[in-house]
Formats: sequence, C-alpha cells, structure tokens
Amino acid sequence: MQYQFYTADVFTDRLFGGNQLAVFPHSEGITPQLMQKIAAEFNYSETVFVFPPETSQGTRRIRIFTPQTELPFAGHPTIGTAYILAAIGELVLDCNETIIYLEEKIGLVPVKILTQDGVPFYTELTASQLPLFGSETYAISDLAAMLSLEPNDLLCNDYFPQGVSCGVPFLFIPLRNRDAIARVKLNIERWQTLLSNAWASAVYVFCFEPELEESDLRSRMFAPNMGIVEDPATGSAAAAFAGYLAMRHPSPNITLKWVIEQGFEMGRPSILKIETDLIDGQIIAVRVGGSSVLVSNGTMNIPEL
Repeated sequence: MQYQFYTADVFTDRLFGGNQLAVFPHSEGITPQLMQKIAAEFNYSETVFVFPPETSQGTRRIRIFTPQTELPFAGHPTIGTAYILAAIGELVLDCNETIIYLEEKIGLVPVKILTQDGVPFYTELTASQLPLFGSETYAISDLAAMLSLEPNDLLCNDYFPQGVSCGVPFLFIPLRNRDAIARVKLNIERWQTLLSNAWASAVYVFCFEPELEESDLRSRMFAPNMGIVEDPATGSAAAAFAGYLAMRHPSPNITLKWVIEQGFEMGRPSILKIETDLIDGQIIAVRVGGSSVLVSNGTMNIPEL
C-alpha cells in the first residue's frame, strides 16, 4: 500500500534549520514493527504515525519513533505534528487560536496552534507530566571526561548536574560558556560506563552565554540510548529544562519564560521557547513552543502483511 507522508523543520522559521520530522497523517494498517523500520529508514530524530483518536477528548492519536525505539512523549514531534496537520488542512481551525489534544503514550497532550489568515505560524504544547527530579549524583571529573572537557569547564553552584523528566529523563549539565559547549564531544565508552543504565541517560549540556541577543541559553543534546548522536532541537528536554530552571528561581509565584538556542553546532539552528508557572514555589504547568516550516511531501510504498 502507499502511505502519504510530510516532512517539516521544527523549531525554526526557515528551511534547513530546526529539527527534521516526518509525519504519516493516516497510518492505519502500519504495524509497530514497520513503524520502527520506517523511522530507521528516515533516520530523523523522530518519525510520527497518526491515527484516529481513541478517546472523546482526543483530536488524534500519535505514535513517536526514533531510529531505535518508541517514545512515550517527545516535544518536537508533538509540535511538528500539530503544525503539519494544521498546514495540510487535516484540522478544523478557529479564527486565530486552536487547541487540539494529541493522545500519546504518556497521556493527553494539549497543543495550541496560532494562525494568521488561516496559516499556522506558532505551536505550543503543555506538558502532560510535570517535571520529576532525579537524585543520582556524579563526580564532576567523570562527567567532564565523558564530555571530553576539563572539570573546570563545568559549573558547580546552584546549577549542578541533575536528571529531570517530563516523560523522558535527561541529565542536565551546566557548562561555563559557549566555548565549552562547542568543545563537547561525547565519549561513548565513558557514557556507557557512567550513564547507559542510569534513569537519565540522555545528556543535555547548556550555558548562559547564547549567541543571539533574543536567546537566554545555549544547549546541545546527545542520546545514544535512543539512536540519536546529537539532536538539533529537543522539545521534551526543553520541558524538563523549564522545570530544572524554575526550581532555582527565588520567586514563588510567577510565570517564567526563557528562549533556548540549540543545534547551532550542527548547522541546524533552532529556537525553543519555554514557560513555567509557579504557585507557592510549586510548578503547576510547563509549556514549550516554536515555529515550524513545511518542507516536503511524498508517498512510501509499504508492503501489506
């Protein structure tokens, strides 16, 4: 059978930036085994398969695959799928703002789509799982060696290495500056020894020295456990990162906002906008948003089983 697919660049407003995504809007009949093979064939960070909803609240049900495994939740596939479905006319859009609900393995994920003259230009998800914080600790020297850095390249203050998850756990490692970010080269052998069996095995490095004036932070993400050498824009990590940053803010009642730049070292610059609502010092909501652009469409010949 032939199945139509679309590709988009997510977390960017121009072609050939952001994070690539492939979406199959009508995936009925594709087995999970074939979904995994198709994701490996595209070899993007993720590929999404869309189905009719299974609940009365859901707009669509989606399954998200990296080249090696299925994920319960991921940010750029959620953002990008909503954008593609809106852009190709699969959704009924309200005047300027539409809320849809995507059924994912983690649960129902609300997504806001902003449009102008019927054309989507910005998409924002609200994480269905609030941040969970890990308790694992590591020697700075071990983390530095894993990143091919010196120990003094890592920060060791209120911002310390910590695992956080909004559905997928990431280990957040603060670095001193953009030069250290640029020099990161993940040592796979040391990663296997240190993190391959850890709760948070995906590595997210960041610093407070961005390149762009409108950005607040610079980041890179590596996930060998998912088959991702490096990711140009990681929405699920950004959601967890919002929690990491918020819990270090002194104001107990506030909405916090940050702009993250990622993917610059890969030649795929990406901009992710994150927000966290705090009430009485507790996180009550996390949001991740960004722009996307449609890149291509086509059909794939998939054998009937």
